[in-house]
Amino acid sequence: MRFIFKTSYEQDIRLAKHGGHVFWYSALLLLMVVAPWLVSEYWLAQLTFVLIYSVVGLGLMLLAGFTGLFSLGHAAFLGVGAYTQAALTGAGVPFPLALVAAGLLSAAVGMVVGLPALRVKGIYLGIATLAFGFIVEEVFARWESVTGGNAGIHLKAPELLGWKLESGESFYGLCLVVTVLATLAVLNLLRSPTGRALVAIRDSEISAQSMGIHLARYKTTSFAFSAALAGVGGALYAHNLRFISPDQFNIVQSIDLLLMVVIGGLGSVHGAFLGAIFLITMPQVIAMGKDYLPAVIGQAPGLQGLVYGAVLIGFVLFEPMGLYGRWLKVRTWFQVFPFYRKGMFKRQKSFQKSERLR
Repeated sequence: MRFIFKTSYEQDIRLAKHGGHVFWYSALLLLMVVAPWLVSEYWLAQLTFVLIYSVVGLGLMLLAGFTGLFSLGHAAFLGVGAYTQAALTGAGVPFPLALVAAGLLSAAVGMVVGLPALRVKGIYLGIATLAFGFIVEEVFARWESVTGGNAGIHLKAPELLGWKLESGESFYGLCLVVTVLATLAVLNLLRSPTGRALVAIRDSEISAQSMGIHLARYKTTSFAFSAALAGVGGALYAHNLRFISPDQFNIVQSIDLLLMVVIGGLGSVHGAFLGAIFLITMPQVIAMGKDYLPAVIGQAPGLQGLVYGAVLIGFVLFEPMGLYGRWLKVRTWFQVFPFYRKGMFKRQKSFQKSERLR
């Protein structure tokens, strides 16, 4: 088991805590770079979707996992980014500028939506964001001059510095670069005073406010950053599919995104990636398992929803820390064997007297 003796604050906020982090993450990045030469075209397309959903998951993880604000309408930000990208690239705006504009417009919308978070919390915030999602979906369907309405809108392959990214390999490389930049941005934000303020708000709003943290400002900032990443992910999502329509950004998509971060592991950057892998691979696993099930069960239209619900209930009951929490327990078991104790990861939550009545 590794023990790190810290002698300075700079060492505490360093991105790579030790040499092992540098080695393993470098090896992972190298593996991702050479993936187009290692996997088939189909699995490369699935890996591209994992990267896109990871960008969106990082934003939702920042909001739900690190600030404690849950959104049931996050697919609306995904749609704002997608339609902004489609409208701007269709008008001849270069791809990089359209991508930045998609993120900025989604951030602006996120700040507007974040205003109810200043007054409500918990299930009431979920209802507010759910209503926002329904409103945006209806706007997409009715604003036919820009969005194409229910008929949808087609997109062209993105162009970067005169190079048209038509092949799956080139677009995968673009998504990989964007994902790495988004991950570094989130990691740097979390180790900054802003990131620490967001975590303080999640743990206890009363304590955070008593330390001088401006709740309204930081909650709105969290919504803006989360929506911006969702908008960037939506822009990549639109280019990857080459076609978007309002029904792709409905309540089911929002629930899938929330399911992704909960199963991945709330409060961890790794959880966003593990949740994206789960969200993309689970339908493939269900499709392969249908052949081994009775026809009555395998051909049932609600099989995927049933499996998703069962998996979510299982994680909530037996592994609230998600896939990343399970990995931490497995890793610790190997590190401290045979001295591992079952209650090693049990957390005892303490409340202030003023919060017990809430």
